[in-house]
Amino acid sequence: MHNFKKLKIWNERMELVSESYKITRSFPKFETYGLMSQMNRCAVSIPSNISEGTSKSTNKHFRSYLEHSLGSAFEWETQLNVAFNESYISEEKFNELEDKIKQIQKMISSFKSGLNGS
Repeated sequence: MHNFKKLKIWNERMELVSESYKITRSFPKFETYGLMSQMNRCAVSIPSNISEGTSKSTNKHFRSYLEHSLGSAFEWETQLNVAFNESYISEEKFNELEDKIKQIQKMISSFKSGLNGS
């Protein structure tokens, strides 16, 4: 078992959650239960799956939760693209967040690969 609060992959995901909430506040009101909600739930899912995975008794089970976290990261990236395509965020913010989510995806993949099969 791991202490999720000490994991860099968890802490950086929590920063993404804050960033997601920050940018979605400026989305149009009609997106409250659409893209805004979906992006924020997805962002929360990334560190949530990491923390839940740390409670599992084997690395095999932990890897499964990391896989879910990675899936949420890719889903959030897609939603970021939708937000940009709909002109909800600037190109500068899009590029910044796209770089951040790609880094997150690499970190999760790398961490997952580093866990042995026990």
